[in-house]
Amino acid sequence: MTVMEQRGAYRPSPPPAWQPRTDPAPLLPDAEPYRVLGTEAAAKADPELLRRLYGQLVLGRRYNTQATALTKQGRLAVYPSSTGQEACEVAAALALEDRDWLFPSYRDTLAAVARGVDPVQALTLLRGDWHTGYDPYEHRVAPLSTPLATQLPHAVGLAHAARLKGDDVVALAMVGDGGTSEGDFHEALNFAAVWQAPVVFLVQNNGFAISVPLAKQTAAPSLAHKAVGYGMPGRLVDGNDAAAVHEVLTDAVRHARAGGGPTLIEAVTYRIDAHTNADDATRYRGDAEVETWRAHDPVRLLERELTGRGLLDEDAVAAVREDAEAMAARLRERMNQDPALDPMDLFAHVYAEPTGQLREQRELLRAELAAEAEEGAAR
Repeated sequence: MTVMEQRGAYRPSPPPAWQPRTDPAPLLPDAEPYRVLGTEAAAKADPELLRRLYGQLVLGRRYNTQATALTKQGRLAVYPSSTGQEACEVAAALALEDRDWLFPSYRDTLAAVARGVDPVQALTLLRGDWHTGYDPYEHRVAPLSTPLATQLPHAVGLAHAARLKGDDVVALAMVGDGGTSEGDFHEALNFAAVWQAPVVFLVQNNGFAISVPLAKQTAAPSLAHKAVGYGMPGRLVDGNDAAAVHEVLTDAVRHARAGGGPTLIEAVTYRIDAHTNADDATRYRGDAEVETWRAHDPVRLLERELTGRGLLDEDAVAAVREDAEAMAARLRERMNQDPALDPMDLFAHVYAEPTGQLREQRELLRAELAAEAEEGAAR
């Protein structure tokens, strides 16, 4: 007698016809990246918002160039520039309310600064001084995440917890195209969709994961199409069009806050500079490609729109650039001051109650520092 022949054995019946639980059509992204600048939609955009975006873009571009220069001067260990991607960075910061949270990656220093984080504190991690140089709770900006995509599940967890508590909070998580190949990306989107967590995922598709082109990352029509597999809307936007990115992000944040669940947004942009100051980008891309993208520069696009509509004159442009130069001068001055670091801070802010192993390591370091001090005094 087989198991299936035993009395009371489970005998499967033919399953019902399979039906999709979700209609995929509304979740699919646009066939082409959504644009505002240079289209009829630009006339409907708020002039004050456009001017604010422009001012932040100019400041952001100058911040990127100054931080890159600081690496060459030995004041920063590394700097992953977001030159060319400033529209995504600025729009991400401005699309959020004060109560919301931003979860940046290591390249999103500019987004943190645009959110209100002190420019020097935002560079502390990249200087090698602390794991993070600012209080995440002050501006609701999580620490810059160097491991790819690990901040995404954290964003989902915070957003889900906030909703359980009844807090009207949205989390915006930023990641690069390379991060979409990580398991954390899959897990975060899956949990967010199942829980209908108020999260917005912004993928900055800048063409390369260090030297790996997008074609070797995915065979999907676009990264935004991946949203359908998780049961959330996907949006495709021109990542160099600051007005378009801000509009799409604002809509997604509003949708999440209203209980509509998460959205995956792919912003098509380009990394003009090398991956970091330690990277030689000429080994995997040509100058002609870079120059093509320079013609689609986010600062120029917005400046052209504003000046063409009479919303920005030469004096206003000069004033914005003067502000940017003043910011860069302050940044240089402060970064040229050697910070006073206490090695014992290695053990601070790790656990609320230090573990036994950390206590042991702390005392070993304390003893070593004391011995060095005694040796120095004896000389």
